[in-house]
Formats: sequence, C-alpha cells, structure tokens
Amino acid sequence: MTRLPEQAPTLEELFARADLNATLPLILRTGVGPTTNGEYRHWDDVRRSTPPEGLTREQWWLGMKWARSPLRRSIPLLATDGTPFHYSLPDPVLELLSWIDQHAAGGIMVSETVSDPSQRQRYLVNSLIEESITSSQLEGARATRKVAKDMIRSGRQPRDKGERMILNNFRAMSSLRDVDQPLTPDILFDLHRVLTEGTLDDTTAAGRPQRPDEQRGHVEDSSGTVVHRPPAADQLEARIRLMCDFANAKLAEGFMHPVVKAILLHLWLAYDHPFEDGNGRTARALFYREMLRRGYWLFEYISISRLLLKAPAKYGRSFLHTETDEFDATYFLIYQLQIVKRAIQELHVYLQAKMAEMRETLTLLRRTSLNHRQVALLTHALRHHDAEYTYRSHARSHNVAIQSARTDILDLEDRGFLVRRVVGNRYFFYPAADLAASLRNAS
Repeated sequence: MTRLPEQAPTLEELFARADLNATLPLILRTGVGPTTNGEYRHWDDVRRSTPPEGLTREQWWLGMKWARSPLRRSIPLLATDGTPFHYSLPDPVLELLSWIDQHAAGGIMVSETVSDPSQRQRYLVNSLIEESITSSQLEGARATRKVAKDMIRSGRQPRDKGERMILNNFRAMSSLRDVDQPLTPDILFDLHRVLTEGTLDDTTAAGRPQRPDEQRGHVEDSSGTVVHRPPAADQLEARIRLMCDFANAKLAEGFMHPVVKAILLHLWLAYDHPFEDGNGRTARALFYREMLRRGYWLFEYISISRLLLKAPAKYGRSFLHTETDEFDATYFLIYQLQIVKRAIQELHVYLQAKMAEMRETLTLLRRTSLNHRQVALLTHALRHHDAEYTYRSHARSHNVAIQSARTDILDLEDRGFLVRRVVGNRYFFYPAADLAASLRNAS
C-alpha cells in the first residue's frame, strides 16, 4: 500500500508559529539553502532526518522554504483549490539542463552508428518499440517484450488489449517525428485517439476529454489508495486551451527553458487527467512531442518509460511531493531530468558497445580466408544494413569479370552472410539480418 507523504508546512504556517527574532539568526548562521548536499528535499524526508546542529527539524524546513521563496516561478496551471503551480531552478536543475543541452540537441557529436543514414531507421524503430512497450506496461499492458516486438515487426494484428495498447503507442510515437505545428486541443485529442483506439470500455471516449455528465473518477494506485483527485470535467475544455497556450508561448510567463516546458506539459496533462484512460501514455507522448519540436532530435532514439517502469513508485512519488508542498513542481522536474539524463547516458553506452562490436567483427573478418573483394563487400554490408548487391555491381566495384563476381557472391550466400531475392529473372543479394553474429561465429 502506498504511503502518502505528509503535507508539508507552508512558509506562512511556519512564520506564524516561529519566534522569528530567535529563529532567523540561527538559520542564517547555519547557512541553510534551497538544497541539502545537492538534493531538493521534501518535508516528508526532512522530518525523518537529522537537522543541522542548533536547529529543530521545523526550523531547518523553514530555512529551506525561505531560501526557495525568491526562486519561485509561477506557471498558469492551477490546482483544484486555485493555487498556482510553481517551480524553481536550483543548482541541480541548472546542472541537469546544461548537460541535456550538450548531449541531446543541436550539432552534437554522436556515434557513427546513429549518424549513418542507412542505420538510423533501424535504431529508430528499435527505440520506438522500446518506448511503446514500456509506456504501455506502466499502464497495465501485460504482453511480453518478445511477443510485442514480434507483433510490431511482423505487422500482425494485436490479439488482446495489452498488445493493442503497445501497437497504438508505437503508431503514436512514430507520428511524432518531424512535428513542427503548434499544439492545439485537436492535435492533443488526435494523439489520445491513436493511443487508445480499441482499448477503452467506452469506445466513444477515445480522442475526447470526459464530459460533465460523466462520472469523474479519482486516481488510485495499484493498491487502491486514492493519490489524486483531478479537476471537475466542466473545467477541462478551458484548462486544455490554457495548456496549449502555455505550450505555444502565448502567455506572458517570460523565458522558460524548453526542456522545463516539456516536463511541465507532462505534469500538466497528468494532473488534469482529462481522459477516461490513457492519460499517462498521452502525457509522456506530449513530452516527446515537445522535445522533438524544440530540436532535441536525440529523443527519437531514447526511451524514458523503460527507466520509469523500473521504479514506478519513485515516478508517482515525484507527483505526490509536488502536490503536498504547495504544488512545487521542482520535485517532478528534477526527477524527470534525472531520468532523461540516464536515458541519454544509456543510449551512448549502447552505441559505444555496438561500435566496439563492429570494430571487433571487422578485425575478425580481415583474418578470414575470404578474398579482399569479399571482405570489402561485407565491410560495406556491416555499415549499410539495407545495401543491395548484384553480380554486375560487384564486378564494377572491383573491375573483375562477371564470373568472378558471381563466384564471390554465391560463396558469401553459401556461408550465410548474404540472402538472395529473385525479381523476374534477376538475382539481388542483401546482408543477412544477423550478419555480425554470423561473422563472429564463422571466425
């Protein structure tokens, strides 16, 4: 069962019951700031921790809240009681934003594995499949990864609701590429429709917010504990319009870092919870849309949902910490930034491993009994998985007779390195799907 964090005392409450003449000098002497050891801590953690010498836990919390107060930036999202959400940019946030800017946008240096156009589609599809599966699993899809991947790659129809959720999510994520239009309610509804088609009890609920005449439920965790009560349905139309205006910078909130805005849009949709189901999937897809739209192109290749699925309680707690501390979105912001950084780091580790694997395979290839023409063809095939070869193209590349080219290629086919396709009376040859593994095994 989820343990809900204790409601944090507000700054006004702390001032009202503190002897400020005695307390403020103590706080100033201890140097309490908005963070402790680089952590943006919640009252639920502070009340269980040892405070700095000379301070009570409540005085320590007062010092933190006081230090955070001038950093607050309000956003147009209002809680159900009318309190505006806000966020701060303490040092941990600024450090994470700087790192993400260096590693996920602009003309950054990336592995040849991703920059090679012939391989981009392969890695993109793998990433979209990964995000589709894990985002759906966060909301209850039970299909195994192998079954889900086979379904998407083969193009077969889904057999149950879980598989339908995954396929829908794959289609939605695929549609987010090259998106440059401003966000509108209709675009949001279309995104939800794609994500939830064929998965809702009420088939008419796909692609529209809940109506005032419908039962507006609360949000429960897996144990049945109520963790969130969203706004009334009759407020949703206006709130969604306001969210779109926020996304499109039509409101006078001043400059906001694009990654911060993308994360706050995720939080906004999750808080309003406008749909019968699929709110989490839509919120995460909205985050991806905003990141890609703002030029963070590496997000085509990373999955945040896989990391969120590893620790769903921490994901949920970042929401709860925000709601139980005067709607301070900094908790959610920091957690999501940490997830983004980890996802980018893991992508780079994966790509480095793939490049090392390719270099090793090329080294082994050069030690085989194959002739230099065959080695050149397979070296090209390892880097270009969609390459096409014919007897004539191979003969021209190496200035040899057609018969020599034919002998080379048929030998590679016999070894399992190339596969043949027949079109009319012509033969075309392509790299085997498991070419790298086949070469390592042959060596």
